[in-house]
Amino acid sequence: MNRSPLIFLVLLAFSWTAAEAQRPAPGCKAPTAVCQASARVFAISSFDPVGSAVLIEAGLLVTNRHVVADNPRAQVFMADGSQRIADVVPTSYPGDLVLLRLEGLVVSQPLTLGAAAVDQQVYTVGADVGRGAVRAYLPGRVVAVPPDGKPLARVHHSARSQPGNSGGALFARDGSLVAIIASGGEGRNEAIPVAEVAKLKARSGPEQALPSARIGLAYRKCAEALDAVRGSDQRMAPSNMDFLYNQCLATGNRQLFDDAGRMLGRQQFLDQALDLFGKSLEQDPNGLNTRLSMAISLHVAQRYEDEIPHLKQLMEALPTDPQVLRLAIQAGKWGGDEALARNAFALLVEHHPQLKPVAERFMQQPPPPRSGGGPPK
Repeated sequence: MNRSPLIFLVLLAFSWTAAEAQRPAPGCKAPTAVCQASARVFAISSFDPVGSAVLIEAGLLVTNRHVVADNPRAQVFMADGSQRIADVVPTSYPGDLVLLRLEGLVVSQPLTLGAAAVDQQVYTVGADVGRGAVRAYLPGRVVAVPPDGKPLARVHHSARSQPGNSGGALFARDGSLVAIIASGGEGRNEAIPVAEVAKLKARSGPEQALPSARIGLAYRKCAEALDAVRGSDQRMAPSNMDFLYNQCLATGNRQLFDDAGRMLGRQQFLDQALDLFGKSLEQDPNGLNTRLSMAISLHVAQRYEDEIPHLKQLMEALPTDPQVLRLAIQAGKWGGDEALARNAFALLVEHHPQLKPVAERFMQQPPPPRSGGGPPK
């Protein structure tokens, strides 16, 4: 992806808003406490043309590492239409967070920190490219929190989010900051617990310049390699596959593990794809998008018995998802788990009755797996 024109468009978009920096997100319809806390969220631009950052104390913001990669600075868009330049604070922190220093930046709203809890109502606040302003989105619920012993696991939630929100805030109804937005898709979104900011601060400063540069460069190379493959119709050469795999692995970022794994899976480098998904799940066993990608890759590789445990977990969490149910019907039949296939068929008929005829024919007389595998249609 050519990022320079996008940066220019973002500069134009975020010059539209004309309000004091201390005011809440314009048109905010969230609870009053969330709207007031939204004054701490800013649109930024760096390696990614648009992202978000949260002011955690005077002159210090936090955002995602993938938003800045190895850039030494980030542009911060003020609500009065002006822009200021923040310095990226070097860090060896292994997760997808980094600090930005911008002297003199303050807001009047106090910051309250909280902890995410399952079924808690939460709100995403981040940069909206289309509106050219910071926005509070429709709420959702916390689905899962990090399990013990998994320090890089994330808060999984269903609050609406979109590109540009990376580095933004996940607020509870009372306006407390519970997490920093990181990634997501298909309504299954992820954020980094705000408690991790203390670890980030402890591993940040000028003395971290060398490891920070190494990590940031891996982010850049991984992202650029992914962009290059997306823009090509040709199959990757093994040397390019090795480069993509190694650079994305060096980031330590499970979202990039997933992005690279999906790309390598589509390119039929299934062993490498499965390895990356496995490393991602080691970091965060609650990653449903990761687990679904793992199941699809195992399906393509015709490793149905290995796929079945992942499908059982996915069916428990996503019992109405038609892709999960179709995978389970096929893998159950071809992998020798008839009970799984029957359970998935019953759920498919209940939630997607229009799919019953095709699924019923498969249940009664399953064809042999297709040569080369492939996810079900």
